[in-house]
Amino acid sequence: MVRFSQGRPLAARLLAGLAALLPAAAHAAREWNFQQPATDIARQQIDLHSFIMWICVAIFIGVFGVMFYSIFRHRKSVGHKAAQFHENTMVEVVWTVVPFLILLFMMYPATKTILAYKDTSSPDMTVKVTGYQWKWSYDYLQDGFGFYSNLKTPLAQIQNREAKGEHYLLEVDNPLVVPVDTKVRLLITANDVIHAFWVPAFGLKQDAIPGFVRDGWFRADRVGTYRGQCAELCGKEHGFMPIVVEVVSKDDYAKWAAAQKTKAAAAGGDPAKVWTLNELTARGGDVYAANCAACHQANGKGVPNAFPALDGSKVATGPKADQIAIVLEGKANTAMAAFKQLSDADLAAVVTYTRNAWGNATGDALQPAEIKAARK
Repeated sequence: MVRFSQGRPLAARLLAGLAALLPAAAHAAREWNFQQPATDIARQQIDLHSFIMWICVAIFIGVFGVMFYSIFRHRKSVGHKAAQFHENTMVEVVWTVVPFLILLFMMYPATKTILAYKDTSSPDMTVKVTGYQWKWSYDYLQDGFGFYSNLKTPLAQIQNREAKGEHYLLEVDNPLVVPVDTKVRLLITANDVIHAFWVPAFGLKQDAIPGFVRDGWFRADRVGTYRGQCAELCGKEHGFMPIVVEVVSKDDYAKWAAAQKTKAAAAGGDPAKVWTLNELTARGGDVYAANCAACHQANGKGVPNAFPALDGSKVATGPKADQIAIVLEGKANTAMAAFKQLSDADLAAVVTYTRNAWGNATGDALQPAEIKAARK
Protein backbone atom coordinates (compact mmCIF):
# COMPACT_ATOMS: atom_id res chain seq x y z
CA MET A 1 0.00 0.00 0.00
CA VAL A 2 2.87 2.34 0.75
CA ARG A 3 4.37 1.79 -2.68
CA PHE A 4 1.02 2.39 -4.34
CA SER A 5 0.39 5.62 -2.48
CA GLN A 6 3.85 6.88 -3.35
CA GLY A 7 3.40 5.95 -6.99
CA ARG A 8 0.16 7.87 -7.46
CA PRO A 9 1.73 11.36 -7.53
CA LEU A 10 4.33 10.13 -10.00
CA ALA A 11 1.68 8.61 -12.24
CA ALA A 12 -0.37 11.79 -12.00
CA ARG A 13 2.61 13.88 -12.97
CA LEU A 14 3.34 11.62 -15.94
CA LEU A 15 -0.26 11.80 -17.13
CA ALA A 16 -0.33 15.59 -16.75
CA GLY A 17 2.88 15.90 -18.72
CA LEU A 18 1.52 13.62 -21.42
CA ALA A 19 -1.65 15.69 -21.67
CA ALA A 20 0.40 18.88 -21.98
CA LEU A 21 2.33 17.39 -24.88
CA LEU A 22 -0.75 16.29 -26.85
CA PRO A 23 -1.43 19.66 -28.59
CA ALA A 24 2.22 19.90 -29.64
CA ALA A 25 2.18 16.31 -30.86
CA ALA A 26 -0.96 16.97 -32.89
CA HIS A 27 0.65 20.05 -34.43
CA ALA A 28 3.80 18.10 -35.28
CA ALA A 29 1.73 15.40 -36.94
CA ARG A 30 0.26 17.96 -39.31
CA GLU A 31 3.72 19.23 -40.14
CA TRP A 32 4.83 15.70 -41.00
CA ASN A 33 1.98 15.28 -43.44
CA PHE A 34 1.45 16.83 -46.87
CA GLN A 35 0.77 20.54 -47.26
CA GLN A 36 -2.86 21.60 -47.20
CA PRO A 37 -4.03 20.92 -50.79
CA ALA A 38 -5.21 23.82 -52.92
CA THR A 39 -6.19 21.83 -56.04
CA ASP A 40 -8.31 18.79 -56.73
CA ILE A 41 -5.28 16.92 -58.08
CA ALA A 42 -3.37 17.49 -54.82
CA ARG A 43 -6.36 16.12 -52.87
CA GLN A 44 -6.50 13.06 -55.12
CA GLN A 45 -2.79 12.45 -54.54
CA ILE A 46 -3.18 12.66 -50.76
CA ASP A 47 -6.23 10.37 -50.82
CA LEU A 48 -4.33 7.89 -53.01
CA HIS A 49 -1.36 7.97 -50.63
CA SER A 50 -3.61 7.31 -47.61
CA PHE A 51 -5.54 4.57 -49.41
CA ILE A 52 -2.39 2.65 -50.40
CA MET A 53 -0.81 3.21 -47.00
CA TRP A 54 -3.76 1.55 -45.25
CA ILE A 55 -3.63 -1.35 -47.70
CA CYS A 56 0.06 -1.76 -46.79
CA VAL A 57 -0.85 -1.64 -43.08
CA ALA A 58 -3.50 -4.34 -43.58
CA ILE A 59 -1.03 -6.53 -45.50
CA PHE A 60 1.58 -6.03 -42.77
CA ILE A 61 -0.86 -6.98 -40.02
CA GLY A 62 -2.18 -9.97 -41.99
CA VAL A 63 1.19 -11.40 -42.97
CA PHE A 64 2.96 -10.88 -39.67
CA GLY A 65 -0.15 -11.86 -37.70
CA VAL A 66 -0.33 -15.25 -39.45
CA MET A 67 3.43 -15.68 -39.11
CA PHE A 68 3.54 -14.94 -35.38
CA TYR A 69 0.40 -17.01 -34.74
CA SER A 70 1.94 -19.96 -36.57
CA ILE A 71 5.23 -19.61 -34.68
CA PHE A 72 3.45 -19.43 -31.34
CA ARG A 73 0.86 -22.19 -31.82
CA HIS A 74 3.20 -24.64 -33.54
CA ARG A 75 6.29 -24.22 -31.43
CA LYS A 76 8.33 -27.28 -30.51
CA SER A 77 7.92 -26.74 -26.76
CA VAL A 78 4.22 -27.74 -26.91
CA GLY A 79 4.95 -30.91 -28.87
CA HIS A 80 4.44 -29.81 -32.48
CA LYS A 81 6.61 -31.26 -35.19
CA ALA A 82 7.36 -29.60 -38.53
CA ALA A 83 5.16 -30.81 -41.39
CA GLN A 84 6.95 -32.11 -44.44
CA PHE A 85 5.41 -31.09 -47.76
CA HIS A 86 6.52 -29.74 -51.11
CA GLU A 87 4.82 -27.70 -53.87
CA ASN A 88 1.37 -27.28 -52.38
CA THR A 89 -0.75 -26.26 -55.36
CA MET A 90 -3.34 -24.40 -53.31
CA VAL A 91 -0.71 -22.32 -51.53
CA GLU A 92 0.98 -21.47 -54.83
CA VAL A 93 -2.34 -20.35 -56.33
CA VAL A 94 -3.32 -18.27 -53.29
CA TRP A 95 -0.08 -16.36 -52.94
CA THR A 96 -0.11 -15.61 -56.69
CA VAL A 97 -3.76 -14.65 -57.11
CA VAL A 98 -4.20 -12.61 -53.91
CA PRO A 99 -1.31 -10.15 -54.61
CA PHE A 100 -2.53 -9.82 -58.20
CA LEU A 101 -6.01 -8.87 -56.99
CA ILE A 102 -4.54 -6.41 -54.48
CA LEU A 103 -2.53 -4.74 -57.27
CA LEU A 104 -5.67 -4.48 -59.43
CA PHE A 105 -7.50 -2.96 -56.48
CA MET A 106 -4.74 -0.34 -56.13
CA MET A 107 -4.32 0.25 -59.85
CA TYR A 108 -7.73 1.80 -60.54
CA PRO A 109 -7.46 4.89 -58.29
CA ALA A 110 -3.76 5.29 -59.14
CA THR A 111 -4.43 5.24 -62.89
CA LYS A 112 -7.35 7.63 -62.50
CA THR A 113 -5.17 10.13 -60.62
CA ILE A 114 -2.25 9.85 -63.07
CA LEU A 115 -4.49 10.41 -66.10
CA ALA A 116 -6.03 13.49 -64.46
CA TYR A 117 -2.56 14.77 -63.51
CA LYS A 118 -1.37 14.47 -67.13
CA ASP A 119 -4.46 15.99 -68.75
CA THR A 120 -3.30 19.45 -69.83
CA SER A 121 -5.98 19.84 -72.50
CA SER A 122 -8.32 22.84 -72.75
CA PRO A 123 -6.46 25.28 -70.48
CA ASP A 124 -7.89 28.71 -69.71
CA MET A 125 -4.41 30.26 -69.88
CA THR A 126 -0.84 29.19 -70.65
CA VAL A 127 2.38 30.31 -68.98
CA LYS A 128 5.87 29.36 -70.12
CA VAL A 129 8.19 28.63 -67.18
CA THR A 130 11.96 28.66 -67.70
CA GLY A 131 14.53 27.68 -65.10
CA TYR A 132 17.87 29.47 -64.88
CA GLN A 133 20.83 29.26 -62.53
CA TRP A 134 19.30 30.39 -60.21
CA LYS A 135 15.91 31.95 -60.84
CA TRP A 136 12.71 31.41 -62.81
CA SER A 137 11.11 33.34 -65.63
CA TYR A 138 7.39 33.42 -66.46
CA ASP A 139 6.07 34.31 -69.91
CA TYR A 140 2.32 34.84 -70.20
CA LEU A 141 1.93 33.70 -73.79
CA GLN A 142 -1.63 34.82 -74.29
CA ASP A 143 -1.07 38.26 -72.74
CA GLY A 144 2.29 39.08 -74.30
CA PHE A 145 4.39 39.89 -71.24
CA GLY A 146 6.85 38.13 -68.96
CA PHE A 147 9.28 38.70 -66.11
CA TYR A 148 11.95 37.11 -63.93
CA SER A 149 11.40 35.86 -60.41
CA ASN A 150 14.45 36.19 -58.14
CA LEU A 151 15.10 35.29 -54.52
CA LYS A 152 14.14 38.21 -52.28
CA THR A 153 15.62 37.03 -48.98
CA PRO A 154 18.25 39.62 -47.91
CA LEU A 155 21.87 38.55 -48.09
CA ALA A 156 22.28 39.56 -44.44
CA GLN A 157 19.85 36.79 -43.40
CA ILE A 158 21.65 34.22 -45.54
CA GLN A 159 24.97 35.19 -43.92
CA ASN A 160 23.41 35.08 -40.42
CA ARG A 161 23.93 38.81 -39.84
CA GLU A 162 20.18 39.27 -39.38
CA ALA A 163 17.42 37.11 -37.93
CA LYS A 164 15.74 34.78 -40.41
CA GLY A 165 12.41 36.02 -41.78
CA GLU A 166 9.14 34.10 -41.75
CA HIS A 167 9.59 32.98 -45.36
CA TYR A 168 13.36 32.59 -45.36
CA LEU A 169 14.56 31.42 -48.83
CA LEU A 170 10.92 31.12 -49.93
CA GLU A 171 10.26 34.72 -50.99
CA VAL A 172 10.69 36.35 -54.40
CA ASP A 173 10.49 39.77 -55.96
CA ASN A 174 8.03 38.81 -58.71
CA PRO A 175 5.68 35.89 -57.98
CA LEU A 176 3.71 33.96 -60.57
CA VAL A 177 0.22 35.48 -60.44
CA VAL A 178 -2.83 33.52 -61.63
CA PRO A 179 -6.61 33.83 -61.20
CA VAL A 180 -8.53 31.48 -58.94
CA ASP A 181 -10.67 28.67 -60.44
CA THR A 182 -8.73 28.82 -63.70
CA LYS A 183 -7.00 25.93 -65.44
CA VAL A 184 -3.41 27.11 -65.91
CA ARG A 185 -1.19 25.12 -68.27
CA LEU A 186 2.55 25.45 -67.68
CA LEU A 187 5.10 24.86 -70.45
CA ILE A 188 8.23 24.07 -68.48
CA THR A 189 11.82 24.15 -69.78
CA ALA A 190 15.30 25.26 -68.70
CA ASN A 191 18.02 27.46 -70.12
CA ASP A 192 21.15 25.82 -68.68
CA VAL A 193 20.86 22.68 -66.53
CA ILE A 194 18.02 20.46 -65.31
CA HIS A 195 15.72 22.12 -62.78
CA ALA A 196 12.36 20.96 -61.41
CA PHE A 197 9.25 23.09 -60.85
CA TRP A 198 7.57 21.94 -57.63
CA VAL A 199 4.59 23.45 -55.79
CA PRO A 200 3.44 20.91 -53.17
CA ALA A 201 0.03 22.50 -52.43
CA PHE A 202 -0.88 22.10 -56.11
CA GLY A 203 0.36 18.51 -56.37
CA LEU A 204 2.55 19.75 -59.22
CA LYS A 205 6.13 18.67 -59.92
CA GLN A 206 7.73 18.66 -63.37
CA ASP A 207 11.34 18.54 -64.53
CA ALA A 208 12.65 21.53 -66.50
CA ILE A 209 15.10 20.15 -69.07
CA PRO A 210 17.18 22.24 -71.51
CA GLY A 211 16.06 21.67 -75.09
CA PHE A 212 12.77 20.03 -74.06
CA VAL A 213 9.36 21.43 -73.18
CA ARG A 214 7.42 19.52 -70.53
CA ASP A 215 3.96 20.55 -69.43
CA GLY A 216 1.82 20.46 -66.33
CA TRP A 217 -1.28 22.15 -65.04
CA PHE A 218 -3.16 23.24 -61.93
CA ARG A 219 -6.46 24.83 -61.00
CA ALA A 220 -6.24 26.52 -57.61
CA ASP A 221 -9.62 26.61 -55.89
CA ARG A 222 -8.89 29.28 -53.30
CA VAL A 223 -7.10 32.62 -53.12
CA GLY A 224 -3.76 32.63 -51.34
CA THR A 225 0.03 32.48 -51.56
CA TYR A 226 1.62 29.10 -52.31
CA ARG A 227 5.33 28.38 -52.12
CA GLY A 228 7.58 25.79 -53.69
CA GLN A 229 11.17 25.23 -54.72
CA CYS A 230 13.39 23.86 -57.43
CA ALA A 231 13.42 20.13 -56.66
CA GLU A 232 16.46 19.19 -58.74
CA LEU A 233 20.05 19.66 -57.56
CA CYS A 234 21.02 22.31 -60.13
CA GLY A 235 24.20 23.84 -58.73
CA LYS A 236 25.68 25.53 -55.71
CA GLU A 237 22.73 27.95 -55.29
CA HIS A 238 20.08 25.31 -55.84
CA GLY A 239 18.40 26.29 -52.57
CA PHE A 240 18.14 29.92 -53.65
CA MET A 241 15.52 29.63 -56.43
CA PRO A 242 12.13 29.41 -54.72
CA ILE A 243 8.73 29.45 -56.41
CA VAL A 244 5.92 31.70 -55.19
CA VAL A 245 2.45 31.58 -56.74
CA GLU A 246 -0.10 34.26 -55.91
CA VAL A 247 -3.67 33.10 -56.57
CA VAL A 248 -5.96 36.12 -56.77
CA SER A 249 -9.55 36.82 -57.73
CA LYS A 250 -10.32 37.12 -61.43
CA ASP A 251 -11.00 40.85 -61.12
CA ASP A 252 -7.70 41.43 -59.33
CA TYR A 253 -5.90 39.35 -61.95
CA ALA A 254 -7.38 41.42 -64.78
CA LYS A 255 -6.09 44.61 -63.11
CA TRP A 256 -2.68 43.10 -62.49
CA ALA A 257 -2.37 41.80 -66.06
CA ALA A 258 -3.32 45.22 -67.47
CA ALA A 259 -0.61 46.85 -65.36
CA GLN A 260 1.95 44.27 -66.53
CA LYS A 261 1.08 44.90 -70.18
CA THR A 262 1.55 48.63 -69.69
CA LYS A 263 4.87 48.02 -67.95
CA ALA A 264 6.05 45.67 -70.70
CA ALA A 265 5.13 48.15 -73.41
CA ALA A 266 7.03 50.92 -71.61
CA ALA A 267 10.07 48.67 -71.10
CA GLY A 268 10.25 47.76 -74.76
CA GLY A 269 10.45 51.36 -75.84
CA ASP A 270 11.12 52.59 -79.34
CA PRO A 271 13.72 50.30 -81.03
CA ALA A 272 14.97 53.26 -83.04
CA LYS A 273 15.49 55.43 -79.98
CA VAL A 274 19.02 56.56 -79.12
CA TRP A 275 19.41 56.55 -75.35
CA THR A 276 21.38 59.13 -73.40
CA LEU A 277 24.01 58.09 -70.88
CA ASN A 278 21.83 59.23 -67.98
CA GLU A 279 18.82 57.27 -69.25
CA LEU A 280 20.91 54.13 -69.68
CA THR A 281 22.55 54.31 -66.26
CA ALA A 282 19.22 54.98 -64.52
CA ARG A 283 17.62 51.95 -66.15
CA GLY A 284 20.79 49.91 -65.81
CA GLY A 285 20.83 50.43 -62.04
CA ASP A 286 17.44 48.75 -61.74
CA VAL A 287 18.47 45.87 -64.02
CA TYR A 288 21.69 45.41 -62.06
CA ALA A 289 19.85 45.33 -58.72
CA ALA A 290 17.43 42.67 -59.98
CA ASN A 291 19.93 40.41 -61.74
CA CYS A 292 23.53 41.08 -60.71
CA ALA A 293 23.73 42.56 -57.21
CA ALA A 294 23.20 39.22 -55.44
CA CYS A 295 26.62 38.04 -56.65
CA HIS A 296 28.61 41.17 -57.48
CA GLN A 297 27.06 43.19 -54.61
CA ALA A 298 25.37 46.57 -54.82
CA ASN A 299 28.71 48.34 -54.41
CA GLY A 300 30.31 46.32 -57.23
CA LYS A 301 32.93 44.85 -54.87
CA GLY A 302 31.85 41.23 -55.36
CA VAL A 303 32.48 38.48 -52.80
CA PRO A 304 36.15 37.51 -52.28
CA ASN A 305 36.99 34.03 -53.58
CA ALA A 306 33.45 33.62 -54.88
CA PHE A 307 32.30 36.42 -57.21
CA PRO A 308 34.65 38.91 -58.85
CA ALA A 309 34.36 42.64 -58.32
CA LEU A 310 33.14 44.81 -61.19
CA ASP A 311 34.41 48.02 -59.67
CA GLY A 312 37.72 48.57 -61.47
CA SER A 313 37.61 45.18 -63.22
CA LYS A 314 39.19 44.62 -66.62
CA VAL A 315 35.84 43.36 -67.90
CA ALA A 316 33.85 46.47 -66.99
CA THR A 317 36.56 48.89 -68.09
CA GLY A 318 37.98 46.97 -71.06
CA PRO A 319 36.63 46.51 -74.60
CA LYS A 320 32.86 46.77 -74.84
CA ALA A 321 32.63 43.74 -77.14
CA ASP A 322 34.18 41.48 -74.49
CA GLN A 323 31.71 42.50 -71.81
CA ILE A 324 28.77 42.18 -74.19
CA ALA A 325 29.88 38.62 -75.03
CA ILE A 326 30.06 37.67 -71.36
CA VAL A 327 26.59 38.97 -70.47
CA LEU A 328 25.09 37.31 -73.55
CA GLU A 329 26.81 33.92 -73.31
CA GLY A 330 28.09 33.70 -69.73
CA LYS A 331 31.52 32.36 -68.85
CA ALA A 332 32.32 28.66 -68.91
CA ASN A 333 33.31 26.90 -65.66
CA THR A 334 32.20 29.84 -63.52
CA ALA A 335 28.98 30.95 -61.84
CA MET A 336 28.50 33.63 -64.50
CA ALA A 337 25.34 32.59 -66.34
CA ALA A 338 24.15 33.85 -69.71
CA PHE A 339 21.70 36.75 -69.59
CA LYS A 340 20.67 36.78 -73.23
CA GLN A 341 17.07 36.36 -72.06
CA LEU A 342 17.05 40.05 -71.10
CA SER A 343 15.93 42.58 -73.69
CA ASP A 344 18.41 44.50 -75.82
CA ALA A 345 17.52 47.68 -73.95
CA ASP A 346 18.05 46.06 -70.54
CA LEU A 347 21.41 44.59 -71.52
CA ALA A 348 22.60 47.85 -73.05
CA ALA A 349 21.53 49.66 -69.89
CA VAL A 350 23.18 47.29 -67.41
CA VAL A 351 26.46 47.16 -69.34
CA THR A 352 26.47 50.96 -69.53
CA TYR A 353 25.73 51.15 -65.82
CA THR A 354 28.60 48.85 -64.81
CA ARG A 355 31.03 50.76 -67.05
CA ASN A 356 30.13 54.06 -65.39
CA ALA A 357 29.21 53.17 -61.79
CA TRP A 358 31.34 53.16 -58.60
CA GLY A 359 34.92 53.96 -59.60
CA ASN A 360 34.40 53.09 -63.28
CA ALA A 361 34.13 56.09 -65.58
CA THR A 362 34.53 54.94 -69.16
CA GLY A 363 31.86 57.32 -70.45
CA ASP A 364 30.55 54.55 -72.75
CA ALA A 365 26.85 54.61 -73.60
CA LEU A 366 25.85 51.36 -75.30
CA GLN A 367 22.77 51.34 -77.48
CA PRO A 368 20.28 48.45 -77.80
CA ALA A 369 21.26 48.15 -81.46
CA GLU A 370 24.80 47.12 -80.40
CA ILE A 371 23.40 44.29 -78.28
CA LYS A 372 21.12 43.16 -81.07
CA ALA A 373 24.03 43.04 -83.50
CA ALA A 374 26.11 40.99 -81.05
CA ARG A 375 23.48 38.29 -80.54
CA LYS A 376 24.29 34.98 -82.25
